[in-house]
Amino acid sequence: MTVSEQPIPLRLKPTRQFPFLARHPWVHAHALAEDGRDLDCGQIVDLLDHDGNWIARGILNPASRLRIRLYAFDSATAIDETLWRERIDGAVRRRRMTGPLDEQAAERLVFSESDLISGLIVDRYADCLGVQFTSAALLRWRDPILDYLQQSLGARSIVARIDPRTAKHEGVEEIETCLGEAISSPVQYRQNGLDLVVDLQSGQKTGGFLDQRWNHQAVARYLKDRRVLDVCCYTGGFGLVAAKQGAAQVVGVDSSQVALDAARLASERNGLDSISFEKGDCFDTLKKYAKEGREYEAVILDPPRFAGSRHQIDSALRAYGRLNSLALDILSPGGILVTCSCSGRVSRADFLNMLLDVGRRRRRDLVVMENRGPSPDHPVAISCPESDYLKCLIAEIR
Repeated sequence: MTVSEQPIPLRLKPTRQFPFLARHPWVHAHALAEDGRDLDCGQIVDLLDHDGNWIARGILNPASRLRIRLYAFDSATAIDETLWRERIDGAVRRRRMTGPLDEQAAERLVFSESDLISGLIVDRYADCLGVQFTSAALLRWRDPILDYLQQSLGARSIVARIDPRTAKHEGVEEIETCLGEAISSPVQYRQNGLDLVVDLQSGQKTGGFLDQRWNHQAVARYLKDRRVLDVCCYTGGFGLVAAKQGAAQVVGVDSSQVALDAARLASERNGLDSISFEKGDCFDTLKKYAKEGREYEAVILDPPRFAGSRHQIDSALRAYGRLNSLALDILSPGGILVTCSCSGRVSRADFLNMLLDVGRRRRRDLVVMENRGPSPDHPVAISCPESDYLKCLIAEIR
């Protein structure tokens, strides 16, 4: 890769500067008067308004529609290895504000835009790290970033990757790198009183999903002695903790057999005999259970992202409405609905309005007990509203 050591200036189109004056880190190609298509991936650029005034400094990827990721809003700040080390240290320090290090637990250590390192996600599972690069431009510093993570955190092993979907959007090949001790088996860790494992080499994202871990514990308090249906259970997060905390019966449903196998092994590993699992589509399963006359005292909905872009918001809200309506059809009066959305494009207000409409159509009262977000190791950057993506509502249904 041939890149200039000096930042190359690129101008915005007229009136396109305002999001970046507010420190939003994403510059899409359509906002640029000079789109940098002839520059190399990883080139440092200075973003200018149309009149030539300096706004910010970032890194360019000519193959991505997200053309520039911004990291510095002070012209004296250099983008180099020192900056990445400082940002990683700051991210780790931020996590220790919420509690001391638990060496056997799992946590997100670096959360991309929220930790001012757009394109880098780092999850810790006990003494191993799962790293995901979502920016091809940041790969210019891949080796020094991974070396510093291992050095500063004392990681036994690091598995770093760009997944196939991200690679396609970023215009690079799928990448996986291992640093430190080779991992030949799943990594063991503790979470919410459970002994769990994660496959860092073939699991999703960096291995598992950690953003709901505090919600798993909060939800379980409402489910003691109840019959629970956990829809889109993946590897069993909500259901396993509910069973551990005293739910009378839990049925987990997911469309992925691999995820269900992992959930079943986790239940056996922790001696949980009140939980079982079934393979099925979330919509089809709920419709089938309603026809069979099944009734549950709690239903958990944690579906995958329905809206990947702003063009999908309306269809996503219709899907959420349909899913929640089907859940109400099998919820007994006084039952608990736990409903989640990980679609960042769907606002919390829109999600609540969707539930309002569901209650109206099903002639049921929904009383929200808790309106939650992700665990604190997934902080929100005010300048990047997309980082406020996770909604988790606990409601009583009358």
